[in-house]
Amino acid sequence: MRTVIKARVILYDQGRILLLKQTKPNGGNYTLVGGTVEAEEYAREALIRESQEEAGIVLKAEDLNLVHVMHKRLVNGHRIGLYFKASRWEGKLRALEKEKFKDAHWFDLDELPKNLTGTVKKVLRCYRRGIFYSEG
Repeated sequence: MRTVIKARVILYDQGRILLLKQTKPNGGNYTLVGGTVEAEEYAREALIRESQEEAGIVLKAEDLNLVHVMHKRLVNGHRIGLYFKASRWEGKLRALEKEKFKDAHWFDLDELPKNLTGTVKKVLRCYRRGIFYSEG
């Protein structure tokens, strides 16, 4: 049994959030920036690294505030998702990992795309209701 920790960012800009559009082989849905926390990293460090790799943006640890935790049970273990909120960043936003993502888009929280990943849909719903922890 193993536990995987993921870190993702809900990045705000003028009331909109950033979503990455996955390539078809990766599901073709919209998702949040972020990824797996490696063994030598803390969650914020992983999120800063992933944000640079995936979206070309630089985040600072002090601007990342934990707003939601999701615990999933998998066949072979557990996945813990740590969701941070930020509204400050530097760099030129773009989808960089072309094998994973087609594009980066800003969406109004009240007009999110229909094809969000199920996890992101649930996390954003919980986050907007002030629910800090969820399972699923």
